[in-house]
Amino acid sequence: EVVGILCLISVAASLDFKYHHAEELEAYLKGVYAAYPSLTHLHSIGRSVEGRNLWVLVLGRFPTHHKIGIPEFKYVANMHGDETVGREILLHLIDFLVTSYGRDPVITRLLNNTRIHIMPTMNPDGFEATKVPDCYYSRGRYNKNGEDLNRNFPDAFENNNASIQPETRAVMNWIKNETFVLSANLHGGALVASYTFDNGNSVTGSLNGYSRSPDDDVFIHLAKTYSFNHASMYKGTGCDNRQTFPEGITNGYSWYQLEGGMQDYNYVWGQCFEITLELSCCKYPPADQLEEFWNDNKVALIEYIKQVHLGVKGQVTDKNGNPIPDAIVEAKGRPHVCPYRTNEHGEYFLLLLPGTYVINATVPGFKSMLKTVEITNNTGNFSALKQDFSFSEVSVRSRAASCPKSPLYQELERASAAVKPTLHLLVLMTVVLVIFK
Repeated sequence: EVVGILCLISVAASLDFKYHHAEELEAYLKGVYAAYPSLTHLHSIGRSVEGRNLWVLVLGRFPTHHKIGIPEFKYVANMHGDETVGREILLHLIDFLVTSYGRDPVITRLLNNTRIHIMPTMNPDGFEATKVPDCYYSRGRYNKNGEDLNRNFPDAFENNNASIQPETRAVMNWIKNETFVLSANLHGGALVASYTFDNGNSVTGSLNGYSRSPDDDVFIHLAKTYSFNHASMYKGTGCDNRQTFPEGITNGYSWYQLEGGMQDYNYVWGQCFEITLELSCCKYPPADQLEEFWNDNKVALIEYIKQVHLGVKGQVTDKNGNPIPDAIVEAKGRPHVCPYRTNEHGEYFLLLLPGTYVINATVPGFKSMLKTVEITNNTGNFSALKQDFSFSEVSVRSRAASCPKSPLYQELERASAAVKPTLHLLVLMTVVLVIFK
């Protein structure tokens, strides 16, 4: 038995800097799970078109399930099968986290206070189909059905008529089933941190070439956190003379417009702030460069995870102390087009930069409750500010009002074109519309 355990530990420890194809990737993840059963949990969230598992390794003190007060974080790589750097550096991130736990105090506290989900490949078929690595482009970008997975999600701005692929559906269900707070998806072909919105209209400022979300300040902070902790991204030199990104960041729409993107979907329908990280000028670089890519990104990957502890979190309960799911909790002045709601445990998480905010908790059919909070930067303490709400007159579970999948910002634009009311009134109308729809 001792020999078996030693074998497992050596499997987990012997991660080379090379490309790991489907069988090797699976063997590595299973080896880590076997070697660190109390710190990790391995599961598949679905299957690709060709039937490959979409593996996710979860790391944390409570890896198998959500714990109240502990935020959920995720990294997803390789959704374009020929963009390969992210796939490999996420394996090295896993290796770094499990081997540092209990030795490095920062990583130990990070894993004790955060549940981290890592999906090394969202498009395993595309990766396997890329027979000839290329810096620029190959058919392996797409899934087996020839669909671009980063154009395949429901879009908040226009009817995206793409037929939803199995890989996309699996991720949508995953987002629905977990309370993700922060996320990043890893790509290649440029060197920049890009943030929402990727699509836009006049309501979000697209006429000025920038599509601004209500949490634009937070997104800029998140993108800069990555770029400034990366070895060179912050320099903003880009990959050729044509393209430069000041401070290594860009608004997605400013760079180029796309519909059906995963980061917008996460933010609008998943209540999860996601940015897109372009990590290499070459999409599929030679394997002998992988170690350098890991060294360039290691600090940034960790510092970015810590940002899941920004802002404020808490629980909404009734007079008996029972959680109220589906209560709306938002910071005043930054309402979301699809209101952010509490999960089944009555929990909410709002990413906010340091400052003074009024948090508005609303149980449909009852009076709103307002609380003023003073937020400091708590990322170093690995816990957002805690602010609970108790509704003494409520002893009912609030009625879930699902957010329609139709393009929400399309409705806003129509309304604004028709009457040109103030944006604040507009958003209020939308919130009311969504609640009673």
